[in-house]
Amino acid sequence: MRPRHTAPALLLPLALLLAACGGSPRAGGSGGGTGSGTDGKGSVTLNVGDQKGGSEAVLRAAGELDDLPYRIKWSTFTSGPPLLEAVNAGAVDIGGVGNTPPVFAAAAKSKIKVIAGTHSRAEGDALLVKKGSPLKKPAQLKGKSIAVAQGSSAHYQLISQLKKAGLSPKDVTLNYLQPADALAAFSRGKVDAWAVWDPYTSQALAQTDARVLATGQGVVNGLSFQVAAPAALDDKAKSKALKDYNDRLRRAQNWVFKHPDAWAKAWSKETGLPQKVALAAVKRTRGTAVPVAVDKAAIASEQKIVDTFASLKLIPRSFDFGSFVDPRFNGDLPPSSTAPRTYGKAG
Repeated sequence: MRPRHTAPALLLPLALLLAACGGSPRAGGSGGGTGSGTDGKGSVTLNVGDQKGGSEAVLRAAGELDDLPYRIKWSTFTSGPPLLEAVNAGAVDIGGVGNTPPVFAAAAKSKIKVIAGTHSRAEGDALLVKKGSPLKKPAQLKGKSIAVAQGSSAHYQLISQLKKAGLSPKDVTLNYLQPADALAAFSRGKVDAWAVWDPYTSQALAQTDARVLATGQGVVNGLSFQVAAPAALDDKAKSKALKDYNDRLRRAQNWVFKHPDAWAKAWSKETGLPQKVALAAVKRTRGTAVPVAVDKAAIASEQKIVDTFASLKLIPRSFDFGSFVDPRFNGDLPPSSTAPRTYGKAG
C-alpha cells in the first residue's frame, strides 16, 4: 500500500468525471463554479455546465472553439447531479453527464431533456480490490463492504455486477462515499472493494496496489448524454446554438479517437493527471466514444436503470424515461447500439 500522503495527489482530478456521479460543485454552492468564457460572434450566450478536463478541454484541443457563432459561459462542476440541478434551475443550458444522473434527476421531476448521446467501452467502469485480496470474482462479495458514490454510474454498475453474480445490495454492505473518501477507505482496508469509473480506475491501477475484480463491459450500457434545459430548447436562437455545440462535440470526439496521444497530453496538462494514466484512460474509455442517436434502444436501456433503482427504492418513483428525451438532434447519427471504438487492451 502506498503511503497515505500520496492520496491527495491521486485525487487531483476529482472534478474530471464526464459521466457520471454524485458530488458537489467546485465553487459557488449548488449552482456550480463560474468558469471561463469563450468569445464568439453574435448576441447569443450559451451557458454550458462542464467538468474539469471535460467538454471545454476537448473542444479546445480539437480546435472546435474557433469561429464560434455565439458565446459560451462555462460553469464547472465536480459531477453530474449538481450539474443537472443547475440545468433544472435554468442556470445552465446544457451539460454532459453519465448514464445514471439523468435517472435520478428525472425521478425528482427536474426540468431536463436528454438531447445527445455517446456510446463508449465500459472497461473503465470497474470493481477494484487490493492485489492481495482473496476475492477472485463478484460472487465472492457476499458479506463484504464496498465503497461507491450513491446515484453514480458506478452505483448502477455495482448493482448490475451483484445481480449477475446472483446477489443483491442486501447481501453486501454499501459505503456511500465520494472518490476522495472512497480512496482513503480502500487504501486503509476499511472496505473490501471499490466501485469506480475512469479516470480513477486507470489512476488507481497505476498508482496504488489495486487490481480489477470485474469491469462494466457487457454489464452496463456505456452511454453518456448531453442534457439540456427545456427553456433553452424552446428558444429559437439558443436551440440553433445547441445544435452547433453538439456538432462540435461530435467532431471533437472523433478527433480524440484519431489523436489519442495529443488528447492525453492536453488532458494531462488540464487536470494534473500523469500523461501515462491519461492515455490509459483515453484508451479504456474516453477515446472509445462514438456519437450516437438517443433512440428507442437507448431509451429502453435507460428504462432498465430506472426500473432497477425504483425496485430497490433508491429513487422515489418509476417513470417513462422517454418523456425526458428530445430527439431533434439525432439526425443521421448511428444507432445507440453501435459498437464503441477500441484500441485493444489499454494500459
